[in-house]
Amino acid sequence: MLPAMSDATLTTELGRVLVTGGAGFVGANLVTELLDRGHFVRAFDRAPSALPAHERLEVVQGDICDTATVAAAVDGIDTIFHTAAIIDLMGGASVTAEYRKRSFDVNVEGTKNLVHAAQSAGVKRFVYTASNSVVMGGQRIVNGDETMPYTARFNDLYTETKVVAEKFVLSQNGVDGLLTCSIRPSGIWGRGDQTMFRKLFERVIAGHVKVLVGNKDAKLDNSYVHNLVHGFILAAEHLVPGGTAPGQAYFINDGEPINMFDFSRPVVEACGEKWPTVWIPGGVVHAILTGWQWLHFKFKFPAPPLEPLAVERVSIDNYFSIAKARRDLGYQPLYTTREALEHCLPYYTDLYAEMKG
Repeated sequence: MLPAMSDATLTTELGRVLVTGGAGFVGANLVTELLDRGHFVRAFDRAPSALPAHERLEVVQGDICDTATVAAAVDGIDTIFHTAAIIDLMGGASVTAEYRKRSFDVNVEGTKNLVHAAQSAGVKRFVYTASNSVVMGGQRIVNGDETMPYTARFNDLYTETKVVAEKFVLSQNGVDGLLTCSIRPSGIWGRGDQTMFRKLFERVIAGHVKVLVGNKDAKLDNSYVHNLVHGFILAAEHLVPGGTAPGQAYFINDGEPINMFDFSRPVVEACGEKWPTVWIPGGVVHAILTGWQWLHFKFKFPAPPLEPLAVERVSIDNYFSIAKARRDLGYQPLYTTREALEHCLPYYTDLYAEMKG
């Protein structure tokens, strides 16, 4: 619930900004937008940055788990956008301790490290990147909202770590002067995407996309990267004493639930590939892949061609309302799915051609 006195008209300047995961897809797009708006930006990432040099951009390469590096990264910063994470989409009881530790070290301990450093340095605002999956437990969700409880069913480490880290970030709101909020995107796509469509393209190229698995009526939502970046910045601007955002979580997506196959089809066809017409129910495939995942971790079998989670996502409705973000932040998607797709098709067809060699 919102505090009784919160006021959606209260906003603030962002000041000097730190973006973790600044070399990644979301982070790099966020850095570019912030620079375009005139901010000083420090981009922090483990990976080298491909961002072009800019007089208001400082690039720091380092590990979010290293306390001294993080302390230096937050020094002199007013607003932090935390987008860095490891995306491990397998999970459950079968995963190895090593696989589990890697996710928790970065996604949970790294986040705690960053929050504590921010509090010590007098940072004012902290926007965390969670996921809509923090409330997904395999149930049908239609226009889900932020009152939904966290899921207690963890079939992938990404969701598990995001639940733990989001709870921590929101618990730290107001501690040592740091105001925090969390953004919950859906599947993120757009120019620079190396996850959503890359995975689909890998399966198309390998010849695995001969049939459609799931439910042709199931809908989910997506977050076009520029709509998401817009939501991030609005949330940070509303992190002000008495404002709407402190301590809150927000679903930020395109506001257009769509069947995943209807969404993917124009992209795959633009790449010159035929789209399958035969459907297989998701339940059988999900069971097979769950067994395959177990064999992978227990007996070093090759990884399954698809995570069980991916099949579940295309088998049932899973989409979320952006009404709270509209009300509290004034969020409205800047681009429709159709407009965004027109903008991105050249990028995706180039990516496909490059992957196919």
